[in-house]
Amino acid sequence: MIVAAAFSAGALPQGYAQKAVAWKEATSAGYAYRTVANDPTQSRFYVLKNGLTVILSPTKKEPRVQSYIAIKAGSNTDPATHTGLAHYLEHLLFKGTDRFGSLDWAKEKPLLDEIDALYEQYNKTTDEQRRKEIYKEIDQKSGEAAKFAIANEYDKMMGAMGAKGTNAATSFEYTMYTEDVPSNAINKYLAVQAERFRAPVLRIFHTELEAVYEEKNRSLDNDGRKQFEMMFASMFQNHNYGKQTTIGTIEHLKNPSLVEIRKYFNTYYVPNNMAIIMSGDFNPDEVIKQIDKEFAYMQPKPVPPYTFQPEQPISSPIVREVVGPTPENIMMGFRFPGAASRDAQILELVGNILTNGSAGLIDLNLVKKQKLLGAYAFPFVLKDYSMLILQGNPIEGQSLDDVRNLLLAELDNLKKGNFPDDLIPSIVSNQKKRMIEENENYTSRADNLMNTFIEGTDWADKVNAVNNLSKITKADIVAFANKYLSNNYVVVYKRQGEDKSIVKVDKPPITPVEVNREAQSDFLKQVNAMAENKIEPVFLDYKKDIQRAKSGPYEVLAVRNKDNDLFRLYYQFETGSWSNKLLPIATDYLEYLGTRNKSSEDISTDFYKIASSFNVNAGAETTTISIDGLQENFQKATALFEDLLRNCQPDQEALDAYKLRLKKARLNKKQNKGQIAAGLRSYATYGPQNPFNNELTDAELDALKAEDLVRVLHDLADYPHRILYYGPKTATEVAGTLKTVHTAPATLKTLPPAKKFEQLEQRNTKVLFANYDMVQAEVFWVFNAEKYNAAEQPTISMFNQYFGAGMGSIVFQTIRESKALAYSTYANVSTPYRKEYRNGIMAYVGTQSDKFGESVAAMNELLNVLPESAKAFENAKEGLRKSLATDRVSQDGILFSYLAAERMGRDYDIRKSIYDKTSTFSLNDLKNFHAKTLAGKPYTYCVVASEERLSEEEMKKLGEFKKLSLQEIFGY
Repeated sequence: MIVAAAFSAGALPQGYAQKAVAWKEATSAGYAYRTVANDPTQSRFYVLKNGLTVILSPTKKEPRVQSYIAIKAGSNTDPATHTGLAHYLEHLLFKGTDRFGSLDWAKEKPLLDEIDALYEQYNKTTDEQRRKEIYKEIDQKSGEAAKFAIANEYDKMMGAMGAKGTNAATSFEYTMYTEDVPSNAINKYLAVQAERFRAPVLRIFHTELEAVYEEKNRSLDNDGRKQFEMMFASMFQNHNYGKQTTIGTIEHLKNPSLVEIRKYFNTYYVPNNMAIIMSGDFNPDEVIKQIDKEFAYMQPKPVPPYTFQPEQPISSPIVREVVGPTPENIMMGFRFPGAASRDAQILELVGNILTNGSAGLIDLNLVKKQKLLGAYAFPFVLKDYSMLILQGNPIEGQSLDDVRNLLLAELDNLKKGNFPDDLIPSIVSNQKKRMIEENENYTSRADNLMNTFIEGTDWADKVNAVNNLSKITKADIVAFANKYLSNNYVVVYKRQGEDKSIVKVDKPPITPVEVNREAQSDFLKQVNAMAENKIEPVFLDYKKDIQRAKSGPYEVLAVRNKDNDLFRLYYQFETGSWSNKLLPIATDYLEYLGTRNKSSEDISTDFYKIASSFNVNAGAETTTISIDGLQENFQKATALFEDLLRNCQPDQEALDAYKLRLKKARLNKKQNKGQIAAGLRSYATYGPQNPFNNELTDAELDALKAEDLVRVLHDLADYPHRILYYGPKTATEVAGTLKTVHTAPATLKTLPPAKKFEQLEQRNTKVLFANYDMVQAEVFWVFNAEKYNAAEQPTISMFNQYFGAGMGSIVFQTIRESKALAYSTYANVSTPYRKEYRNGIMAYVGTQSDKFGESVAAMNELLNVLPESAKAFENAKEGLRKSLATDRVSQDGILFSYLAAERMGRDYDIRKSIYDKTSTFSLNDLKNFHAKTLAGKPYTYCVVASEERLSEEEMKKLGEFKKLSLQEIFGY
């Protein structure tokens, strides 16, 4: 896949001429607010009487609302003796209050008080035998208390509303809770959130604690995370950015204090330290009244500020290293002032001068010239400090010191002003385009507004970003670079090897707890009974929603963009790597090719100057070329790409460099546990010869010639294909324009035949194992089910909603909430890419190796016997129907929905079938589907784990065992 990014330099997009930007005050419906003049997001900033910040940004694109509740408290404000506490609390804010999550609060509370006291004893006890005795008491009391708890009741309420993306996150200076809810459920959402933060109860704690242990162990297997933590620890020796990590130390995780967690909540979760940010389809006058009504109970109090000693200047490079199984790379970091400073704004521009995907110094001098396997730079902006991060990956035979020197050389170019004078205007033009794209998406709006609150930056600066950037000169950048970039950096070498410093969090003995699936609190019933306006679903009518035309022999499918002047154009070819293994290599190679008149660097720069981009993606069965930008540059952008594809010239020197990099990339894939797991799953699905290892052998790669790959690219231009267009023009208009720039040959070439990969008929249970140096074990269940049948699609959707999708599902409740066996787990039935293929069943557990047996047994029990809960079923049904009713497929999504339907032999929107059928479903329907489709099947287990931590004998108990070599998995 190749990506090149590219408004004429200095030209403003249509409808985006920036006007005067300033704060102004207004009042509406009795509430005062501030807003920024000429803000395209029309965001209102309120502060209620109790100090609660509310930011509302209305947009009626979809009948949904993205909401964040953000607290200015994260790992920075963790007590030094209880690191990871803010993150603990985030997990526990899903457990309910005295009004929800409890069957009988009067009986539950005394038991929870006893558990509190036991944890305090446990925390203060050092004798290991006594600690085990206390933990046994905690486990026993927790089991008693859980009999009066209702697990996941929060998730059930949100699911019944039709919420999506239920989650939370903790970082250095914030904790945030996120929901995407239907616009007719705002009243319910606010009622639940107000109750959630009123008086949280820290119930079902020891199983949630084990989930955090699992999260910690997963972080120990993440070399990238270790590298970042080392960077921060070295860069910030006074600030908690470097002194504490978000998850916390193992010692603190093993000694939690519920008393300290409550202190933290009472200190920081106060209205004058919080914000509710909402963007979507609503009337802000109505919503601000609802928020005020629900959250008026909150009382403000002084919040202790986070204080720190300023960091000392770095006078010489600080060199560190981390070790792990993933490929070697280097990370460099420079320190800058915090987010609210003007220097942080200039830093954003500097990051784009170095890396913008097309015309940055690193893009052109290191990536395009193939001097490194990969390299980039980006600003990492935080409230108190910012950083410029550079990363680089070596090619074969290159040392990490070589990588460092190449990156430093590009910083020298920056300091000397060795970049084109028109690069800054080009960056400004691309920023204009990006702001249009962000503002048309309600989730992106909410993201930006939340960051403004957390970082303490001025929203007016964000609205005025284009004008602000355009005032920065090349001389400003050179002076800035020389001020901040010298030998004052931290460099972290990621080396390959065994990390002998890892100490995992051991599995404590935990007795599974009750989840009480059938129980419902009075509060849940009240929320579900709250009035809501019905939102009618809107489904696609492909005949009405898509315009059609012809451009020469090519069919044109188009959807009008009535909002702005952006376009997206696609050429869709029904051929891919299954037809020609050279195709994905050729499309990658295209990134490094020029024409007779232009170099590869010239082409990337030309695209970037007009704020257009192109992408070529050769998949297994289809290849897609995409071009996007402003409609005013449509003809120029398409002509640029047409010239490149038809007139690219063989470059053997570029190919030799590409081969060297590709060999290193192939080697790196073998050191990536995610890639290894993907290869195991493909092997389980198709057998030894499968799509994953459908790769060139080393000998075939060595024999490649530049002319061979260029011929593949020139042939691609002459294959039959469809044209898809989303933009301001009609299908007829765009077809007419394309006749002059996207010309067809006299005779189109015939598409090459595709290799067929048949999904296996699995008859026996098998275990496929790959060894990897890691703390955890990744376990996947794979089974090829029956061939696709459109009539079963509604059942599959309903089953997934009930069984294995999300935190309220049966799988999550059982394996994580009740048994504390995994941080991440799921199961689903998937539909194929084409109607001729089979459905698939996949389940997953990521667990500690010492819990492998228990975890596998727990998932197998669920796959063979479906737990029945009438309440959970009704909740899942209601949630699915509301999600479908508020789901809007728009823009070019309409075109791709049509292509997907066509591949499945349908001429209608499958969502309508699902919506209509779900109202008639019964729990017995799902039980029958489970018995027919999942129960008693000969699954293939795909296991990635360390053979030193997980014994072969234990895996052999499950079925026929085979340890695969990397050669068998990858095909080279």
